[in-house]
Amino acid sequence: MPDVLTRRELNRATLARQLLLDRADRQVLETVEHLGGLQAQQPFSPYYQLWSRLRGFRPDDLARLLVDRTVVRIAAQRGTIHLLSVPDALGVRAWVQPLYVADLRVNAEHAKALAGVDVDAVAAAARVLVEEEPRTMAELGAELSPSWPDVGATHLAHAARALLGLVQVPPRAVWGQSGLTRLTTVEAWLGRPLDPAPSPAEYVLRFLGSFGPASIMDVQTWCGLTRLRGVVDELRPGLRVFRDETGRELFDLPDAPRPPSDTPAPVRFLPDFDNVLRSHADRTRVIDDLSRKRMNRRNGVVPHALLVDGEVAGWWRLEDAVLTVTPFRPLTAAEADAVGTEGADLLSFALDGSADGADVRLLPPEE
Repeated sequence: MPDVLTRRELNRATLARQLLLDRADRQVLETVEHLGGLQAQQPFSPYYQLWSRLRGFRPDDLARLLVDRTVVRIAAQRGTIHLLSVPDALGVRAWVQPLYVADLRVNAEHAKALAGVDVDAVAAAARVLVEEEPRTMAELGAELSPSWPDVGATHLAHAARALLGLVQVPPRAVWGQSGLTRLTTVEAWLGRPLDPAPSPAEYVLRFLGSFGPASIMDVQTWCGLTRLRGVVDELRPGLRVFRDETGRELFDLPDAPRPPSDTPAPVRFLPDFDNVLRSHADRTRVIDDLSRKRMNRRNGVVPHALLVDGEVAGWWRLEDAVLTVTPFRPLTAAEADAVGTEGADLLSFALDGSADGADVRLLPPEE
């Protein structure tokens, strides 16, 4: 009978893989690859993800990798924008491409309008346009419209995004800069084609290394694909097999860290869409069901998450030089002190070391 891992043991194992038990002395590129990329809908979210995980991280450590094309922003896992290393951008996007093809058939906003349209022809025309010069989605749709006058421009641009690996080019997401989201193909940007034969087994093993122990459903939640049981079953002889407290089968790398459940977990400020909060079908290892409901806002805005003792215990907002922290429960004096200390460090990072007007405000627990 496989060993049973408690929820708290799963929490500590995941935090260890995610470098959230202790900041690591690692290179930025190595860390981005170890984490399987960083979810990056918001342009500066990856900077805060890395700050929470790396000792001495500074914004320019990542910004220069974007500018010199060592890392790229591209739609990949789960149909969302991720910041990935070049090899992962070429491999992961190719691996999850079926997700994007399927989206064209089922997308509530675009599928009906694209029914009967030769989307391959749309993609071919779009490739020429964005490889001439990077374009916004609005510009791309407008350029495509004359050739498909009966199809809305936004639908045409969506088809191009689905069938082409489109990179968001700098200055988008370069720390301290701003710019529209302009796109070109990954092939044009990197001078290399997408991986013609990506290895699902490689990505499953890497997922376990950074998010495990995990179930098959967890793997599928992370990447957005389905029917991965066969891949995991082929890997099974080389994996450790556990069960969680509900009896669900979990898989892990034999030598991956699984710290004791009483291992201290420091306060951490995670940005919206941090992958550690979104890459498991069962997320109770880091956020309980009540807290998860509190984090789901009616306006669609995802709050930043406060981790206390390894679990989501509130949310935070940074406006100008003021960091406001709203816990979900009363904090002990020691926890409140730790939130204040880590919050002050976060402000120093966000404000490039300036303390002018900086303030950490810990509010009463949210009802």
